[in-house]
Amino acid sequence: MKLNRACGILLHPTSLPSNYGIGELGQEAYDFLDFLALSKQKLWQILPLNPPGFGDSPYQALSAFAGNPWLISIEKLREDGLLEKKDVQDVPAFPENKVNFPLMKDFKQKLFRRAFQSFKDIKPSGDYCDFLLSSRYWLYDYAFFMALKNYYGGSPWNLWEQSLVLRKPRSYTVLEEQLAEEIRYYLFLQFQFHKQWHAVKKYAEDKGITIIGDLPLFISYDSSDTWVNRHLFELDAKGYPAKVAGVPPDYFSKTGQLWGNPHYRWRLMALDSYYWWQQRFIKLLEMVHVIRIDHFRGFQAYWEILAGEETAIKGKWKKGPGARFFSVMQEKLGELPVIAEDLGYITPDVIALKDRLAYPGMKVLQFLNTESLLNRVAEECVVFYTGTHDNDTLWGWYQAKVGQELENKAKVSPLHICWDFIQILLRSRAQWVIIPLQDVLGLDSWARMNTPGTIGSNWQWRFSKNSLTKDVENKLARLVENYGRI
Repeated sequence: MKLNRACGILLHPTSLPSNYGIGELGQEAYDFLDFLALSKQKLWQILPLNPPGFGDSPYQALSAFAGNPWLISIEKLREDGLLEKKDVQDVPAFPENKVNFPLMKDFKQKLFRRAFQSFKDIKPSGDYCDFLLSSRYWLYDYAFFMALKNYYGGSPWNLWEQSLVLRKPRSYTVLEEQLAEEIRYYLFLQFQFHKQWHAVKKYAEDKGITIIGDLPLFISYDSSDTWVNRHLFELDAKGYPAKVAGVPPDYFSKTGQLWGNPHYRWRLMALDSYYWWQQRFIKLLEMVHVIRIDHFRGFQAYWEILAGEETAIKGKWKKGPGARFFSVMQEKLGELPVIAEDLGYITPDVIALKDRLAYPGMKVLQFLNTESLLNRVAEECVVFYTGTHDNDTLWGWYQAKVGQELENKAKVSPLHICWDFIQILLRSRAQWVIIPLQDVLGLDSWARMNTPGTIGSNWQWRFSKNSLTKDVENKLARLVENYGRI
């Protein structure tokens, strides 16, 4: 993929400000796109848009195809006549700078149910019917999966009645009828999400902004995809994971990272030309313009851990589908606009695969030592970041790195330090530069999006409504012009 010299911001939509506890696809999303355009940013990178599962992580989604319903704008539902002003009263005192997931979900779920009752009284529109038809590959299975999940109190699918676990048709006919209304509710939520997201995407296109989406290599075990396509995954006879994903000891953890996602049966997938993957790429490219493949190295070789291990230390490298996979994708779908996340333990064969496919790779400032910094950013076909969603904020990282050597700590300006580093990236030869918004704002470690290997306080950060000042906007625009990234 050819890159033109440009820069942009990394910000997941959940981090947008709103009155309802989490970022939404309402006016704040459009305001953020206006900010990007006025500050001459051409790129908006996001995390996976799928419905988050375990730990509220977008990388442990309940579906590889569905959208995150918590992003649905309450005000847009009001504009569509599905909610009245009286419905949106007694709004909890949500924290401004983070998502309180339990409180937010309880509040929005009630409003979604009310909106659904209104929606049922309206004759289905052509857009709704078209959405049901165009999404038939995944939509109904996902809605039924969610209805069943609620029926079983949120339990993962392997703990349901065994006949449902094994998807024996006769076993769920009665439940399918019993849960028909609940199934329609989840169809409704997906329609609203996709309607609102595509409007945001169209607005971005009108502003000349490219949206970079994220495709996790692995998907959650507790997902509609695994439940429906269990034959494509390394599961045992009872449906439990047999071999799971992770990485060996690395920068983030001395015991490695045990993700727990089931591995694919790549040989079986190859028999139908990786059709599930084809559909996944098609779907994501409807949502975004460019795809960042997370853990790209797993296509060349992946770390396989036997289920039941407590850490990722005891594992082994297994050969992935490699170039054949991408040849099939190109044959079926054409050239893919892809960025390869090539961080971590990268071997020459992974680099060779990336180069053969001509995919841009990634460089992260926080992973480069001072001596190699300027040399390493001499590459052009690369996307250069101060940090990713897994890193500390730039200011938090800098303080930890400098430690006791940082004199007069209270007198050092976080913004001054962060913007000095940002300018290093902007003047580099890297064609694309992407900065997490936390670093633009000079925020400390409390604003970190995720700490790998931990749960309980991740994916929560949100920025304040008044953060994107005219001063920040003008400063970004000026640097873009200075370093030829218009």
